[in-house]
Amino acid sequence: MIEVAHQINAVRRQVGTCVLEAGEARTITISQIYDASIDDVWDACTNPERIPRWFLPISGDLRVGGRYQLEGNAGGKIERCDPPNSFAATWEYGGDVSWIEVRLSTQPKSGTRFELEHIAHVDDERWAEFGPGAVGVGWDMGLMGLASHLSSGQAVDPREGATWAASDQGKEFMSLSSQRWCDASVAAGTDQADAQAAAARTTAAYTATVP
Repeated sequence: MIEVAHQINAVRRQVGTCVLEAGEARTITISQIYDASIDDVWDACTNPERIPRWFLPISGDLRVGGRYQLEGNAGGKIERCDPPNSFAATWEYGGDVSWIEVRLSTQPKSGTRFELEHIAHVDDERWAEFGPGAVGVGWDMGLMGLASHLSSGQAVDPREGATWAASDQGKEFMSLSSQRWCDASVAAGTDQADAQAAAARTTAAYTATVP
């Protein structure tokens, strides 16, 4: 697997707010620059044969207006697509609806910036309990899988991934990710004690430890 500290430090995380028709919403934005062409990164993110190689098996109609389903996780509707620059979709899980947008951009020197924004209503119960780490840690793991796939060209073995996630190194990664999302939350104006408490619950949920 990818070296933990290097991957954690390669990712940028931001917490913010936006206004939807239904009212105020919270946002998290996560990004990383990959040493790959924009067309390659776009294909890895939109080709149903490649998505399972770094993320999860996916089914459905992957075009605007179509619905998708990630195995054992979220599904939703694809709302916009501008290849190879961006796509947006609903993210429907556990009875809640949020939104994601993926944006790709070619970097001046080399490589491609992958940026994902996840938008959720302010009354989202998981956010209230866990803060931005509720979804942020999972996206950190996704970006790590994409980094491994793009750098090697190989598929990430789900069994090896599960074993790694349960290992000390995997728990270290999730703990560091949770703390970085806590830091981003504090930077966005969240009370530090509240942010730390939410991060402790997030870390415990991902590592099965007592906060």
